[in-house]
Amino acid sequence: MTEKDKMLAGEWYNANFDKELIDERIYAKDLCFQLNNTRPNDTIARFKILRELLPNVRFDEIEILSPFMVDYGYNIEIGEGSFLNHNIYLMDCAKIKIGKKCFIGPNCGFYTAIHPLLVEPRNEGLEMAKPITLENNIWIGADVSIMPGVKIGEGSVIGAKSLVTKDIPAGVIAFGNPCKVVKRVVDDNLKF
Repeated sequence: MTEKDKMLAGEWYNANFDKELIDERIYAKDLCFQLNNTRPNDTIARFKILRELLPNVRFDEIEILSPFMVDYGYNIEIGEGSFLNHNIYLMDCAKIKIGKKCFIGPNCGFYTAIHPLLVEPRNEGLEMAKPITLENNIWIGADVSIMPGVKIGEGSVIGAKSLVTKDIPAGVIAFGNPCKVVKRVVDDNLKF
């Protein structure tokens, strides 16, 4: 099994010293650099770069603002009608699936990597990755961090500056560090 095969299988793999994975990350970061330095009104060039960077996404149905960063790109799915605001980082060592009509606020990070707690294996470059899933119609506020293995249920709202370390059920408002469910979504007259 290659290190990439191990990564995609959710096993411990060498992320820091494997040439194939290093080359793939550099390729993705070069494309991110091109995207982030392309004028916003040059939609044709942006579309071409995004199509190469994120082969599993239809760009006629979503909007991604720059700056935007990923590790690989091929592990990302984004559903139609979704919007990713400025300064999003998707650490896609494992699958990151963003459903339909999701709104992601600025300065958010989705982090799939887990590193060993012991110094020696961590220094050897070992890591493991767990997928992140956002179901449909989710709103993620600004400055939210989503940790490995998290699933957020349909229609939920995650408040700004939250640290999401555990699954969040459908149809709730959750926020905090760590992020916790505060109430069910019932109407727009929100009182906490």
